[in-house]
Amino acid sequence: MISWLKVYFCGVLMGMADVVPGVSGGTMAFILGIYDRLIGALSGVDKTSLTMLCKRDVKGIWHHFDLGFLLVLGAGIVTSIILFAQVITYWLSAYPTYLWSFFFGLILASSVLLLKQIHVVNRQVVVFFVLGACLGVLASVLVPMQFDVTYGMVFFSGMIAICAMILPGISGSFLLLLMGMYETIITSIKSMQLDVIIIFVVGAFLGLMSFSKLLKWLLTGYKSITLASLTGVMLGALIKVWPWKETQEWLQVGDKKVSAVESLILPWHLENYHIVTDLVLPIICMFAGLIGVFLINYIFLPKVK
Repeated sequence: MISWLKVYFCGVLMGMADVVPGVSGGTMAFILGIYDRLIGALSGVDKTSLTMLCKRDVKGIWHHFDLGFLLVLGAGIVTSIILFAQVITYWLSAYPTYLWSFFFGLILASSVLLLKQIHVVNRQVVVFFVLGACLGVLASVLVPMQFDVTYGMVFFSGMIAICAMILPGISGSFLLLLMGMYETIITSIKSMQLDVIIIFVVGAFLGLMSFSKLLKWLLTGYKSITLASLTGVMLGALIKVWPWKETQEWLQVGDKKVSAVESLILPWHLENYHIVTDLVLPIICMFAGLIGVFLINYIFLPKVK
């Protein structure tokens, strides 16, 4: 029972991470020690599974896809998204500096944990790390686009977002924001628009089944290069979650104003700067994110089996 409660709690934390643009559920899965098991379960579509399906071997399929693990984890993710979607979006609008400071520390600590998994360091690994960092910076400075909200676009955004959500270092919510679909999906979840939710979930499921096999192949055959690339992306994307910034241009996405052009600044360059609220408290939040990641990884949630 305790093991399944841990898996459920892992799902809750992953769901919270997936709601926030800039933070990845895949990163959280890696921190929690369930990433390999998750990718292994998701990439189970093969000849063996098809044979079991033809033979209606329910027990075999259950174990082959580790469905007990996936269902409990998925329940935690869904619970978290439903409960925290509105709360986190409120915090982002009401206390952005504190929340981004927390996530800055979280991502920084996550990068350290990913780097510790790279056991081979050579020229290739360094090159892919730098390329990943450049990609992360580029993604962070892209201006959100606007598309017509159609069922086809909802389906496509589900496929794209889920691929990012299972990658450590890449935020599915951030890609939704770039596609101009973030508010549509979040609003649909909060208001329980079942047609939009179902189409998004179907797109996400198909994207998940296809991409997870590619990711497993990369992590099996090119683990150091893959992790170096993802860590580079994660560190490059820290620009997006830098707590102290000024918005120079806004973009209207639906009925929500989204920052289009931002300039990163130091806290003491803020207008009406106050040392406690603008420097001390954000730094405390940053350290809370740092320490929280290491506590989760090493103490409260040891590797979930």
